[in-house]
Parts: sequence; structure tokens; C-alpha cells
Amino acid sequence: MSGHSKWATIKHKKAAADSKRGKVFTRLIREIQIAAREGGSGDPDSNPRLRTAVTAAKSQSMPAENIKRAILRGTGQLEGASYEEITFEGYGPAGVAVIVQVVTDNRNRTVSELRHLFSKNGGNLGETGCVGWMFDKRSLIVVSKEAAPEDKLMEIVLGAGADDMRDEGENWSVISPFEAHDAVVKALTEASIEPATAEISMLPQNSVQVAGKQASAVLRMIESLEELDDVQNVYANFDIDDKELEALSA
Repeated sequence: MSGHSKWATIKHKKAAADSKRGKVFTRLIREIQIAAREGGSGDPDSNPRLRTAVTAAKSQSMPAENIKRAILRGTGQLEGASYEEITFEGYGPAGVAVIVQVVTDNRNRTVSELRHLFSKNGGNLGETGCVGWMFDKRSLIVVSKEAAPEDKLMEIVLGAGADDMRDEGENWSVISPFEAHDAVVKALTEASIEPATAEISMLPQNSVQVAGKQASAVLRMIESLEELDDVQNVYANFDIDDKELEALSA
């Protein structure tokens, strides 16, 4: 399994910490605003990206009033900062390919911060398209093994359009074409199965195996990028042994 998906599972556990709730809310609010603006509608029923963003916000117990205000800012019905969505690409330690999705109100500041962090951690920020071809846009849904028996879960997700279900220890990762994301989430919800996370992700086609100091350097870079306020998502094609990953992220 790709390092990104392993890391996504661990990030989900970390995100439960109250100390990070403020940062999680900020990122979710920005995604809701962008989704409402770019999707051409403030109605989640007719805007799939907004529907996904609102579902993610609710899963983090975001108050309904916060969600409503974010939608209204996105549609221009309330004043707020004007955000721009940008994707950056580059390389980390050991030649690991990295994609960073940001939402910012100051492009120059964000470029400067990203360039500094890539360089500081032994990587380099590249040109648009330098690594994007190594990734596929996919639906990634993480479901706890306690939520449903394997056979039942597989029947539900494959019937809804998923094309793979992978063992992630305590969880299952359900991989689908991004166009099938809503249908798979809906099928799970109707079966009273609550996903731990459900997102449109960038999954690597192939992975770079890293260990020891290189593994530590890669994770340090990923974490430092995710700490930036403007960063929404970080994707990378590293692969690390499960036990080593658990130990390094403890």
C-alpha cells in the first residue's frame, strides 16, 4: 500500500486531538468556501465537491453555523478573504515525489514558504507537471474494521462502483474512481457504516521505498508542510515499513 494511504490513516488518529481542532476547522472552512465558489452553487445537493466538504466538516463536529457562513462567503453572499487554490509539485529526500495543494490569499508568501521548507528538508520545489503524472486522482475512503464484516463491506462498495479494498491493519482502504466517490459514500451511509475518512485523493502509481534516516527525513518534511496554514493536502509516493512508520509517527 502506498505510503500516503498509510500516513492518511495515522493522520486520522492524530486529527482527533483537540489541540489540532482549530487547524482542522480552518482547512475545512477554506475547502467549503472554494467548493461553493468553484462549484457554482451553495447547495450541497447539486455541488458534489461541496457535499464532500460539508460531510468532512460534520465528521469533525463543526457547528452548522460555521458551515453555513463558509458557504455564504464562498458564494459571495458574505464578505471574506479571497482565496486562490494552487497545486505545487516537487521532490523530497530520496527523490520522493510530492504534491502540495494550497488555498491562499497571498500567492507570493505561500511560494516563499514552500520553497524554504522544501530546501530546508533536502528537497526542491519543481515546475508544474514535474511529478503530477505519477499520481492518479482517486476516491479514498477509510473504514474501521469494527464498522462492518469484510464480506459485507466488499459487497457494498464494489456494488457502488469501488474497484479495490485494501487491508490497512485496523482499517480498510476503499479505492474508487473519483467519479464514484459520492455513490460509494452514499451506499456506506445507507448501510449505517460510517467512514473514518472520505476524500478525493492523489494516489501514487508507484512508490519509493525509504528507511532509516531517509524515512525520518521524508516524514519530517511532510509534517512541516502540513503545518503551514495555507496547505490543505500533501501527497507523496513514499513507502515505509509499517512498524517503522508507526514508530516514527508515535
